Amino acid sequence: MVDVGWYMALAAALFFIGSVGLLLRRNALIMFMCIELMLNAVNLTLISAGRALNDINGQVAVFFILVVAAAEVVVGLAIIVAIFRLRSSASVDELSELRG
Repeated sequence: MVDVGWYMALAAALFFIGSVGLLLRRNALIMFMCIELMLNAVNLTLISAGRALNDINGQVAVFFILVVAAAEVVVGLAIIVAIFRLRSSASVDELSELRG
């Protein structure tokens, strides 16, 4: 049986990879995927804590986070695709020129 500490360490590593990717990459799609990776790391943490405490509240919170993440994916990808069609690039540096 795998200890809960291993899941927490994996979640911390996933969150770190996501945050480094968010800070270093300049492509909007890659940044979007890094945010999703960070959300999944938080979900893994909540599930692990719920398992360690024998509480179902962690799983309930994960359910709501997944619902919000699904809505974020729909809206975020639509915006990224629309901008990519107009500009032929998804670079965040070029998107700063869209300010009015």
